Amino acid sequence: MTSELPLIIPHWPAPSWVKAASTTRVGGVSRPPWDTLNLGTHVGDAPEDVARNRNILHQRLGLAAGSFGWLNQVHGTDVVELPATGTVRADASVTSRPGNVCVVLTADCLPVLFCDPSTGRVAAAHAGWRGLADGVLEQVVARFTNPACVLAWLGPAIGPDQFEVGPEVRETFLLNDPLAADAFAPSPYREKHYLADIYTLARQRLAAAGVLQVYGGDFCTVTDQKRFFSYRRDGQTGRMASLIYTS
Repeated sequence: MTSELPLIIPHWPAPSWVKAASTTRVGGVSRPPWDTLNLGTHVGDAPEDVARNRNILHQRLGLAAGSFGWLNQVHGTDVVELPATGTVRADASVTSRPGNVCVVLTADCLPVLFCDPSTGRVAAAHAGWRGLADGVLEQVVARFTNPACVLAWLGPAIGPDQFEVGPEVRETFLLNDPLAADAFAPSPYREKHYLADIYTLARQRLAAAGVLQVYGGDFCTVTDQKRFFSYRRDGQTGRMASLIYTS
């Protein structure tokens, strides 16, 4: 089973010793509505199934379970340096140590992977709209010496045709940057609501922080039901992992 576990590998010019991937919902043992490769321990799935799924991922990558920096994500902006001990409450992790895996869980929110090929430093961030607006990506970039050297990859998230938000979300982003208006379009579904492009918002925030080498951003977790979990589409559902480490 482990040899058949499909992974999404970023298309970006990172060196070969930077290892990065996102899982899909395929290849695990969880039963509906978490079918099948749910990696989240907080969504109501059977703990033994989640443990088996994580072991499948560990074996697929050839890494020990203890090398993964699983986080207790809270839609905030805290960044933890790996390795760390115990349960860590944060929405991003960063490390310069080979073999330490920065990993975040998502099911519509935006996972962002970072690497600096000149230093070997890598990071992963969980960016829902709240964390994105509050500056989680900027907090991660601040942990790198030179943002101009940093590569970023935008993993599977809710697409711009599915992410309907209220006017308060749009105003929150516009308060930070008037150019964020480019990431919002009037919703055809509800009056005074908007469709938000979380990928554009992330690119804008990264560019303002000095990160211009940005890749990915062409997924939609809501519409691609065969590959992705989606909280907005299904409510109770599983979580996918986006991860990065150096060998």
